[in-house]
Amino acid sequence: MSELERPLRRGWTTGACATAAAAAAYQALLTGAFPDPVMIELPGGKRPSFALARTALDGERATAGVVKDAGDDPDVTHGALVWAAVSPAAAGSGVRFIAGEGVGTVTLPGLPLPVGEPAINPAPRRMIEAALARVAAGVGAGAEPPDVVVEIGVDNGAEIAKRTWNGRLGIVGGLSILGTTGIVIPYSCSAWIASIHQGIDVAVATGRQHVIAATGDTSERAAQALYGLPVSAVLDMGDFAGAVLSYLARHPVPRLTIAGGFAKLSKLAAGALDLHSDRSTVDLGRLAAVAAELGAAPDVAAAIAGANTGLHALELAAAAGVPLADAVARGARAVAMRELSGAARAIAVEVLVVDRAGAIVGRAAA
Repeated sequence: MSELERPLRRGWTTGACATAAAAAAYQALLTGAFPDPVMIELPGGKRPSFALARTALDGERATAGVVKDAGDDPDVTHGALVWAAVSPAAAGSGVRFIAGEGVGTVTLPGLPLPVGEPAINPAPRRMIEAALARVAAGVGAGAEPPDVVVEIGVDNGAEIAKRTWNGRLGIVGGLSILGTTGIVIPYSCSAWIASIHQGIDVAVATGRQHVIAATGDTSERAAQALYGLPVSAVLDMGDFAGAVLSYLARHPVPRLTIAGGFAKLSKLAAGALDLHSDRSTVDLGRLAAVAAELGAAPDVAAAIAGANTGLHALELAAAAGVPLADAVARGARAVAMRELSGAARAIAVEVLVVDRAGAIVGRAAA
C-alpha cells in the first residue's frame, strides 16, 4: 500500500495523555516505581499504552510525562510533553486539580468549568479520576478515587496556546486539556468546531449582543475594525459556516455579522455550509447567471463563467460596474437566515464580503 493509500493514523487527545501521566505518577507515589509503558482505559473501552518521556519521584510528589501523538491530524499540540504531578491531600478531599505550567485558567463564564478553575475539561477529569481509582485498586489501596492533588502541565503550553482559540475564550496562561473519547480522529476538525461552540457559549454567557463569524484573518480584521468589537465577540468560523449557524440556532445572540472572502461566501450563497475547497467549489456558471440578472452584458457574463477563480470573477464584475459582491452577500445572508429560521429568538444577520486587501466590497445589511 502506498503512502497516499494508507488509512490515516489516529492519535491521542491531551486528556488521554494527561490521564496516562497521572496514572503513572500515582502508581509511582504508591509503589515507588513507574509503569513504563503505562496502560489506561478510554471511555469507549480501548486500552492504549503510553511510553513515559519524563519521570521524577521526590518524597511525596511523583511526576510523569507523555509526549502527545496526534496521529496524522495537524494538531497544534502534536509532540508536546503533557505531564502530571500527583501528591497526597487531606483525607476526604478527593481528587483536586490544579493548573501547572502551560495549562490555562478559566476567566470567563460560558465554558463547561467555573471561572477560576484550571482548564482541564470535565471529560478528562473523569478519565483521570477513573484511572487513579484503577491504580489504587491494582495495588490494594481501595477502588474509590483517592485523596490527591493532581497538577497537569504542558511544556511550552503558553506559547502553543497562542495558536488556539483560548485567548478569545477567556482561557489565560496556557492550553486546555481536552477530549471526550481520548482519541484524535485525523482531519475531523472536532477541536475547531468545539472551539466555535465554546466561543458562542462565552458570547451568550457574557451577554454579547453582537458577534462576528469570519472565514479568515483578513475578513475578521475588517469586520472588527468596522464595529470595534473585542476579540471575545469574534468567532473564527473558517470553513465551518454550518457549525456556526446550527449552534447559533440553538444558542442565539441578537446580532450576527458574517464576514468572508468573495469565493467562500459565494459558496455559502449557493447553499454550501462547508466552505473548504475539498468539499465545495465556486460555481462560476451561477455567478455568471447572477451577473446577467444584474445587467451584465453577455460578454461579461461569459467571461465570468470562464473565469480562472472566484477572485477573477469578482474583478471582471467590478471592472464592468456589476455589483456582484453585493449579490453574493444577499445570497449568503438568505442561506444563513434559512439555517437560523428555527432559532428560539430572531437573529439579525448581516454579511460582509471582504477582498484580499481588507476592503469591504459587498454588503447585505440586517
